Amino acid sequence: MARGKTQMKRIENPVHRQVTFCKRRAGLLKKARELSVLCDAEIGLFVFSAHGKLYELATNGNMKSLIDKYTKYSKEVSAEEPKEKQANEYMELKEEINMLKNEIEILQKGIRYISGGGAPGAMTSNELNVLEKHLETWIYQVRSAKMDIMAQEIQLLKNKEGILLAANKHLQEKIDEQFGMIELPPMLTNIEYPLTTNINQYPLIIPNQEIYQF
Repeated sequence: MARGKTQMKRIENPVHRQVTFCKRRAGLLKKARELSVLCDAEIGLFVFSAHGKLYELATNGNMKSLIDKYTKYSKEVSAEEPKEKQANEYMELKEEINMLKNEIEILQKGIRYISGGGAPGAMTSNELNVLEKHLETWIYQVRSAKMDIMAQEIQLLKNKEGILLAANKHLQEKIDEQFGMIELPPMLTNIEYPLTTNINQYPLIIPNQEIYQF
């Protein structure tokens, strides 16, 4: 009958848990000894039971010698880590500096190329590609800054417009409160104003001459 797969969780039954601990502990110690013999490895193993009992294994020598060796190795590694970290940081900074120098040289060369009217053969294809990317980035940044400034100016004008409208409304309310609504008289449109005069009503007087009536 095939054994079922063991579930990786705590065994609730204390008897079964103790039996499993003993079996697994013995198997772990056996595997450690086999690894030491087959591969000439130094192995130190600690196992504490649920009740605090210690089980240990030192394949070559004793446990103290293995602990001293581990402590010495840990100190050496800890002392070497800052040096290795500093060396890695130095190499990264050096690579970044070299990359920036190359970009600066290309940009300076590009400025001379543009100022000279784009003389053929002055820059390689790769250099022109790098210059093109930088120019696209600069154009995008300039346009973004321009749009930000325009948006700020539009918002400022809207704020001024709101202030002027509020001030105008306030003044209009003050005028209405002080003078009231003024009603203008109706237009005198019923009076006729003739554009011409009947000259026949007035005699034309000429000295020493007869009076002619029109």
